[in-house]
Amino acid sequence: MSRGARALVVCPDIRGQHHDLDAEARLAEASGLALAIGIVVADAFVLPVRQVRPGTLFGAGQVENIAVACEQNQAELVVVDGALSPIQQRNLEEVLKRKVIDRTGLILEIFGERAATAEGRLQVELAHLDYQQSRLVRSWTHLERQRGGFGFLGGPGETQIEADRRMIRQRMGRLRKELDQVRKTRTLHRERRGRAPWPMIALVGYTNAGKSTLFNHLTGESVMAEDLLFATLDPTMRAIRLPGVEKAILSDTVGFISDLPTQLVAAFRATLEEVTGADVIVHVRDMANASAGAQKAQVLQVLADLGVVEGEGGESAIPIVEAWNKIDLLSPEPLEELRSVAEGAVDSVPISAETGEGVEVLLARLGALLTAGAKVHEIVLAVGEGQKIAWLHAHGQVLDDRAEEGEHGPVHRLQVRLTPKEFGRFASLH
Repeated sequence: MSRGARALVVCPDIRGQHHDLDAEARLAEASGLALAIGIVVADAFVLPVRQVRPGTLFGAGQVENIAVACEQNQAELVVVDGALSPIQQRNLEEVLKRKVIDRTGLILEIFGERAATAEGRLQVELAHLDYQQSRLVRSWTHLERQRGGFGFLGGPGETQIEADRRMIRQRMGRLRKELDQVRKTRTLHRERRGRAPWPMIALVGYTNAGKSTLFNHLTGESVMAEDLLFATLDPTMRAIRLPGVEKAILSDTVGFISDLPTQLVAAFRATLEEVTGADVIVHVRDMANASAGAQKAQVLQVLADLGVVEGEGGESAIPIVEAWNKIDLLSPEPLEELRSVAEGAVDSVPISAETGEGVEVLLARLGALLTAGAKVHEIVLAVGEGQKIAWLHAHGQVLDDRAEEGEHGPVHRLQVRLTPKEFGRFASLH
């Protein structure tokens, strides 16, 4: 698929099919996906589908209308925001005389272009092959020819399609083994981080909610953060400081999306596994988006699938703070309303990752959450253990530091408030 190609985006609104987002919101999202891969959206519209046609999805009159729109807009590509069977895709291409791609194919194109790490590339290739193998039977009719056998072995030999399908299965098997190895390595790294005293904060949210912009603001990094869907795919981690917490690890994860293709749900599960090991989750929400509520439901559903929350509105195993982002795009009245709602909520902070407004409040809220389990410890240290005393002053909240005479000489008797992780780190000091 060439960049700069002119495309027609069509969103089928199938009667009786439930979606969290309405048809117009889905159309806008599909156009955003097309733009994210450099496609020029020449025109976009919703087509109501009363009855799904097995051969083309749309009715004959609707297919004709799409063909006319293609001619008028000089579109060389048709993007259908839905799942097309291989035969539907082939039939539409034959009638329209243009390349036709469905939602799954489009998202796979984006993921293929954006994956930066070895794991990301493996996951994308696996998802591509899974998608491809279902399209071999009817779409690749030009390959239906026999491969010769050796005569004495009997049988006509295998068709080219069967050979291709076998090769795809073999390649998928090798990819799964490689992915398992990558996941084992990632699990080891996560366990090592778990033994480290630093807490982990995971940023999650719908794609284009502003996670990477917030990540950059907090870390001073320059992770790709553009007004594009799926601007980042691979998890990125950096250290940050918080009030009362000397060091925390901040992780930026892949953006969520409605109706994620089934091939990618499993393939990108590992990318989101960082979330399950977090001490706090920051759910970044785009409050300037009319579908903010539906997007929240999608994110909670994925978190429920990961076992982080027990269904929508259920209890969360990990504390979740909502960062109500993009308040700089709101007009005064809805902004005031948002602020008044947030005032009574301890788990919601209005922010603008772009301007930095409200970010200090968010950091303070995170610091308070991470130090909530802190206990006061009485620690007695010899005067000569200056490094440990300095460490406690730097990493804990010293309530009292008194010099007195001990059994073997002068000592410091300190009352220090420390989180369990910080206390564990102190105990490991030599």
